[in-house]
Amino acid sequence: MTPGSPPIYAEYVMETLGVILAVIAGVAIVVAVVHTFSTLPLEKKYESSGGGLGGAFDAVWSPSAHEAGMERDRQTQRTAPAPSPGDPPDTIDKGRITLDL
Repeated sequence: MTPGSPPIYAEYVMETLGVILAVIAGVAIVVAVVHTFSTLPLEKKYESSGGGLGGAFDAVWSPSAHEAGMERDRQTQRTAPAPSPGDPPDTIDKGRITLDL
């Protein structure tokens, strides 16, 4: 060891500190991704499944999941029936009309 050069343990400390910081950064990224996907509504999490190439594989290897996705799509696209002109509204709550389907 020459005068003025850092001690050998300083290199070890810096290398260990780099590894620790990398692990902390990795854990922070995983936590951020999990938090982002866990706060999404259920409809948004799975809205892309069931279509394209993945939908074909889903239909073959998991037909019940494919059928559930198709039913979810049908119910999402279905419109509510309009009331007849002579029928009174079902419920009026604070100025808002609520129809019981």
